[in-house]
Amino acid sequence: MRELPFELYRAAQVRELDRIAIEERGIPGYTLMSRAGEAAFDLLRQRWPNARRLVVVCGGGNNGGDGYVVARLARQAGWPVQVLALTDPARLGGDAQTAWRDARAAETSILPFSAAALDDADLLVDAILGTGLEREISGAWREAIQTMNAYPADIFALDIPSGLHADTGAILGVAIHAAATITFIGLKLGLFTGQGPACCGAMHFADLAVPPDIYPALHPACWRYAGEDFPGLLPPRPRSAHKGHFGHVLVVGGDSGMAGAARMAGEAAARCGAGLVSVATRAAHAGLQAAVRPELMFQGVETPEELEPLLDRATVIAIGPGLGRSDWGRTLLHTVLTSDKPLVVDADGLNLLAVDPVFRENWLLTPHPGEAARLLKMTPAQVEADRLTAVEDLALRFGGVSVLKGAGSLIASKKEGRVALCTTGNPGMASGGMGDVLTGVIAALLAQGLPAFAAAKAGVYLHGLAGDQAARKNGERGLLATDLLPLLQQGVNP
Repeated sequence: MRELPFELYRAAQVRELDRIAIEERGIPGYTLMSRAGEAAFDLLRQRWPNARRLVVVCGGGNNGGDGYVVARLARQAGWPVQVLALTDPARLGGDAQTAWRDARAAETSILPFSAAALDDADLLVDAILGTGLEREISGAWREAIQTMNAYPADIFALDIPSGLHADTGAILGVAIHAAATITFIGLKLGLFTGQGPACCGAMHFADLAVPPDIYPALHPACWRYAGEDFPGLLPPRPRSAHKGHFGHVLVVGGDSGMAGAARMAGEAAARCGAGLVSVATRAAHAGLQAAVRPELMFQGVETPEELEPLLDRATVIAIGPGLGRSDWGRTLLHTVLTSDKPLVVDADGLNLLAVDPVFRENWLLTPHPGEAARLLKMTPAQVEADRLTAVEDLALRFGGVSVLKGAGSLIASKKEGRVALCTTGNPGMASGGMGDVLTGVIAALLAQGLPAFAAAKAGVYLHGLAGDQAARKNGERGLLATDLLPLLQQGVNP
């Protein structure tokens, strides 16, 4: 067992790594299958040491073969274990057949799957379907997964929760909801985005001792970003520093009834280290907001002419929080787009762009799936069905850097030619204002000199980390966007 790597692969790429290990490096396929079963059983014993009865549910492919290895090892270790087969074991082929024969030789009990056979199980092992699944699950397979999910015991998934698409993280009709998953040889992208995090539980990885020099043969689909370079992005400030060294963020937004959105973006930018923050908002909001947060410079703006001098003074412009889609918002966005300053565009700024698309290199777009769907002229379900392709298309069509928010947020850069995935964050952050705060975080990092792709990655990471810290303190329900602000300040001072 080892720490999770940063590289994320598509299923076909992991199968190619498997092929290289077997055909070019001479590692027998059954050796790899045995190592997978051994790694899974070792983790099982560590995580569930008090389990009294183990039930392993096996399908018909190599994933089922991994399950037969786990069952044999459990039997040999003296654990009460039952295998429930969804495919006639006599019809298995290749290494899976060898695994079944070895399990049978060890006198492992093997029966056809039935709901009644789950009775008294302390732990279920999912070895039903592997990474090759492409169509929706139906029939007895679907019923088995639903029965396992409904049963009151933890489920331990081998390689991938059955029913989860290994590339996209989409659920193909129904999927196992595991307490933990162990995956082999390479991390599959779908485990970390879309529905993957909800299905996988705690993630573990075993490389099965394949030679490390086989990995450079393939270019990963994307990379996990876990803040590994974050401390170096924001080094200690020199003693001679003044506010002009750290940029001036201008937030444009806050139409009638939405003043708080622009203010939260501005506060986040200030808490994350921007030297100056101005907020261009409705004139009716400016005075009251300044009284509440005097560190921000609120400017009442009703016309493009009133906005133009503010654009000249800004280092970075963030537009969208509370902008609305009225003539006021449209004219302000049009005016901002005439500037050559770096931009962060969110919320209604994105919705207006969907109506009148623009290509630009020096901006960051931060859509949630609904906004991404409008930009790409598709449905949110289509975006969620392949989040990686969606974020790559956004960067290609609109330029600059795109952040597709959600579980396993993805960051794509046309210039960098790569995609990053960030796993910080939690369901408590599904509440109003969180996107506005993220806009301010990213704008502040840009204003302090970070390149766009680095600012987007670090901003998403920092935002999610603050959300995780807030949730650990008080729980996920009732988490407010403003709860993140003091934690953001801690985060930018690593």
